[in-house]
Amino acid sequence: MKKFYITTPIYYVNAEPHIGSSYTTIVGDILARYKRMLGYEVFYLTGTDEHGQKIAQAAREKGVEPQVLCDELAQKFKDLWKDLNITNDYFIRTTDENHMRTVQYFVSRMLENGDVYKGTYEGWYCVPCETYWNEDELEHDEHGHNLCPSCKREVQVIKEENYFFRLSKYTEPLLKHFQDNPDFVEPDFRKNEMLKILESGLKDLSITRTTLKWGIPMPKDPEHVIYVWVDALINYISAIGYPDNMDNFNKWWPADVHLIGKEINRFHSLIWPAMLMSVGLPLPKKVFAHGWLTVNGQKISKSLGNAIDPREYVKKYGNDVVRYYLVRDIVFGKDGDFSEENLIKRLNSDLANDYGNLLHRTLAMIVKHFESVIPGISSLEEIDKNLIDEYEKTKEEYISLMDSYKITDALDRLWQFIGYLNKYFDETRPWVLAKEGNKERLGTVLSLVVESTLKVATLVSPVMPDSSKEVYSRLGINNDFSEIYLTGWEHLKGRKILHGEPLFKKFEKVKEEKSMEKEQIKGQAETKAENVVTMGELIDIDYFKKVDLRVAKILEAEKVEKSEKLVKLQIDLGELGRRQIVAGIAQFYKPEELVGRLIIVVANLKPAKLMGIESNGMLLAAKKNDKLKLLTVSDEIEPGAKIS
Repeated sequence: MKKFYITTPIYYVNAEPHIGSSYTTIVGDILARYKRMLGYEVFYLTGTDEHGQKIAQAAREKGVEPQVLCDELAQKFKDLWKDLNITNDYFIRTTDENHMRTVQYFVSRMLENGDVYKGTYEGWYCVPCETYWNEDELEHDEHGHNLCPSCKREVQVIKEENYFFRLSKYTEPLLKHFQDNPDFVEPDFRKNEMLKILESGLKDLSITRTTLKWGIPMPKDPEHVIYVWVDALINYISAIGYPDNMDNFNKWWPADVHLIGKEINRFHSLIWPAMLMSVGLPLPKKVFAHGWLTVNGQKISKSLGNAIDPREYVKKYGNDVVRYYLVRDIVFGKDGDFSEENLIKRLNSDLANDYGNLLHRTLAMIVKHFESVIPGISSLEEIDKNLIDEYEKTKEEYISLMDSYKITDALDRLWQFIGYLNKYFDETRPWVLAKEGNKERLGTVLSLVVESTLKVATLVSPVMPDSSKEVYSRLGINNDFSEIYLTGWEHLKGRKILHGEPLFKKFEKVKEEKSMEKEQIKGQAETKAENVVTMGELIDIDYFKKVDLRVAKILEAEKVEKSEKLVKLQIDLGELGRRQIVAGIAQFYKPEELVGRLIIVVANLKPAKLMGIESNGMLLAAKKNDKLKLLTVSDEIEPGAKIS
């Protein structure tokens, strides 16, 4: 039996899950489903990371015990994965008793092997990242503060007695492993980052804390708590039975792929392999570090209010549409931006027009001309043989790309075939064949189209399981997705079809935008009613401080289609990142006149939608009679500067 073991990072429970954490989990689910479709036995692992200083702090701020906070948030992750139809085989928590026992056993083996020793750590520590940094790795702001190179927050000096892992001992063994296994870390540019660190030499790693109590005690020295990252990494083997159930462990280990975000690459590609070398266990076959997901050009964060629950989009567009968009529009491995506008474009073009409409019109003709029974394939013409050849090439390339974790490229290739299939339908002109009464030829054409659509539904089932199940049902198949449908061309002959509504409904932007505009106008009116300040009325300083005025640089500007007044602007807000705002200034400024200007914006305005376009802020302008002028500042002021 072919086996495949895939993991996501375990998610830190200091905050609720959002579209960013869901992205990795959805990708993992797609790969797990893909392998199952090809006949593999799969173990798909995800879970939550529940120890460390951040958790203790978050619990203290809420006035609850850390375990209570962990229980609450771990359940939220479980609930979200269930709502997103994630097919993980196990959900691990680092507060599980069996995991904590495994961590202590693992560290004991490192101690016995002489790879752990006691010493004093004095250096820099980032609490939000739970990461130690050397001084030469730090970044600095304009005030001279030392910043974490990962999250850009200020680090603190720590001095305490610790246990250390002899990470430096494994510099050369790791270099050799990278050389012998060139695909160990992907993409290549992430592997090169790790090689650069290795080539400069690894330093020993502090693996315990004494000032923190929320964690797993060090074996035989409970005053020390094991470093949260050492604890977390061991989940990949504790979840499959190490060391209590070695039969199960040996069945699944080594993992075929660890899916991670790029910010934790060093832990997974250097520290984790060194730990495994220390205790004599095989290394994972691959670490795949993907990029960050932003929302409308902004980094996901609670302070910016864009840590979106993906269920909002699922409710609106459907789970399959969200899944498809995430891996079709965002190249797996690189940074990507989640844009609702682009999601709608993919839904209307790729899914409703190209894929769904083809199935709909083909089934309609089978209902009309063959009493809903799928006909057989008779003699093949050159155009039919070309279609079959194109499918075989598509299947081979699709599988090769998916096996290489190039999901976006695989979908691009599959949609090329869907385009070819639409062209085949148009060029064979089945409506003319029907009019001529050429039923045998008509049957061949329609049969080849539905057989091809069955193959497309099977190949795309890991990405869009619900719609693929619906295609199976409409074609008279009740079986699970299987590679048996990827070969041969007589799976459907004689089956009775179920013709219904289009597979994907287009998102009617006009209706939606009008509704959104009404809600926006209503919301603005309510806001004005709640916050009336009459002309000449005095306000106190606390009221004024509620408004966050910032300097912003206009990076891009374009007129909004079908609007005489609106311009869409992409602005740079410095530390607050890049944003999109919509302003009614098209009658006063041409888009090209705006680029490069330093303007003043209200940065903490609630997001609004105008003509269906999201606006995150409002620029300031002065108007007299029929003229309007933007409020600007001198070139000496940096974007993001706060106005006070």
